[in-house]
Amino acid sequence: MLIRRPSDIPYSEVTSKNVYLSRRKFVAGVAVTGAALIADRLGREIVWPSLRVQAGTKLNVVRGPFSTDEKITPFDDVAHYNNFYEFGTDKEQPATLARNFRTSPWTVAVEGEVKKPKVFDINAIMKIAPLEERIYRHRCVEGWSIVVPWIGFPLNGLLKQVEPTSKAKFVAFESFYDPKQMPVARFAGISFPYLEGLRMDEAMHPLALLCMGMYGEVLPNQNGAPLRLVVPWKYGFKSIKSVVKIRLVGRQPPATWNLAAPREYGFYSNVNPNVDHPRWSQAKERRLGEFFKRKTLMFNGYADQVAQLYAGMDLRKYF
Repeated sequence: MLIRRPSDIPYSEVTSKNVYLSRRKFVAGVAVTGAALIADRLGREIVWPSLRVQAGTKLNVVRGPFSTDEKITPFDDVAHYNNFYEFGTDKEQPATLARNFRTSPWTVAVEGEVKKPKVFDINAIMKIAPLEERIYRHRCVEGWSIVVPWIGFPLNGLLKQVEPTSKAKFVAFESFYDPKQMPVARFAGISFPYLEGLRMDEAMHPLALLCMGMYGEVLPNQNGAPLRLVVPWKYGFKSIKSVVKIRLVGRQPPATWNLAAPREYGFYSNVNPNVDHPRWSQAKERRLGEFFKRKTLMFNGYADQVAQLYAGMDLRKYF
């Protein structure tokens, strides 16, 4: 008899979060999930926001590589304490103010220095690669950290679909912005739409995740639904939420926080305990739900995977 270790079991197979759901939502989620699983067996025609799949719907995933065995941060903490300035600057605001955010229909344009520019809807993106669950550490520049079972597939899977040319040196990302749906954004103190960027080799690295879910379920609105980036070796603001445009370019693209405060937020923004933010140390961090601080790890603990990307670079200059 094959006995599966706990570390081999995807979070999607653990049902503890169901205690937070009403009976009606649970039954509806099961019904939609059943349709999705049947469709998956018939050729990955997975039903997505066209059927108004909501957060709380279970996803069929396999455990992906690079997952940490560290204790997972409780779902309630991750879903109710986050940065999403389009829906408020207080970390508790997005869970409330993003509740009615419309994420269907949803398309993502991938263009620029590519041979085959294309506009993908979310269903087409779902067909690109099997969904993986990856338990990543996530470190925010303010000094707090979390461990989250994200669901998605490597960003490079999407980029390969459009065939980047030799002129593509960077990847620029743009988030969705609608002042009617996001009226409090005008008080955020930064410009919108939110912009981010990666160097091409960073974007093609298998750790960079195009994410559609977490904790076995569809992404909640406040966590970046329906599609976000997760780059675990960089500070959290690099993991742009609610992506609508990806553009491959020849020069370093603008990034929102780098534009707003270049002395405080560098383009690379790699987690580095040896380079402090001008207003606070980065040497230690506090995991949500824990009292004592812990040492911050170089590249957030992913040095073995990504340190070679920055060989020979002055990481104090290119912070």
